[in-house]
Amino acid sequence: MDIRYLSNFLRVVAAGSMSEAARQLDLSPAAIAQQMRALERELGTALLLRQGRSVRPTAAGERLFERGRALVQDAEALRDWTITEENEGELRLGTVNTALHGFLPDILQAFTLRHPSVKIALRIGITPDLYTALVQSELDAALCLKLSFDLPKTVSWTPLHQEPLVVLTHKRDARRDPLELLRNGPLVRYDRELAGGKLADRYLQAHGIQPNERFELNSVMAIALLVERGLGVALVPDIGQGLASGDLCKLPVPPVPRQSESLAPPPRELGILWRNRSPRVRWVRTLMQCAQDVLAAP
Repeated sequence: MDIRYLSNFLRVVAAGSMSEAARQLDLSPAAIAQQMRALERELGTALLLRQGRSVRPTAAGERLFERGRALVQDAEALRDWTITEENEGELRLGTVNTALHGFLPDILQAFTLRHPSVKIALRIGITPDLYTALVQSELDAALCLKLSFDLPKTVSWTPLHQEPLVVLTHKRDARRDPLELLRNGPLVRYDRELAGGKLADRYLQAHGIQPNERFELNSVMAIALLVERGLGVALVPDIGQGLASGDLCKLPVPPVPRQSESLAPPPRELGILWRNRSPRVRWVRTLMQCAQDVLAAP
């Protein structure tokens, strides 16, 4: 069995479409379809049911999908153990934007001092996409938010730190009540489709605040720039030094009222997801140690 065909089959099932899988793999839909037919001929059974432009696995396809992920990971690990030198190679790391704009540069600096010959390939994305890439063996580790479901045995989670909500405002308002600022000032809102934006929205609801919205953005750093220009206030996760600025001020938020504790958002937790079977696990452990050292520094 051609392991590439099996890997592409996993991508087709995950995407639910041959054309989408082909786009992700930079192949033609015809090439993907040919590979799927070859795989079905070799196994002597249908693996996919075509439904217009979408596909779904047959019962046999579901069994292959379940076992195939481990086979692809094992094949990749065997290849990498064969060709990768002890202190040379590439670590494929995913990261959320807030970490990239916060403490990740310090972590990468510490890591490269220990492994100067290891190349790091960074992929930026949201946590669900990074998790999917990880389980499909496209990443070795991901610096992301804690997931709300149980992880498979092949994936581990190491928590690093929590990011409390803070009010961002211009330094001229540094002595004002943060709740007053959120009630009365124009709000530069963090995108409610993102985890941090959802937490901020729940906090506002718990305090009964209906803000005067001016902007809604999906980047904490872009929000910080607008607030620094005096265009409003913001309620965002504290990503650390990335929010340090001469005209920008961070104010801690008061706890939610007791009668609204059921609406209180849980703290946002960041950590590292990593594949147990990755041949680069020794580098992932070094990365985790560097992260813990950086975050523990005063």
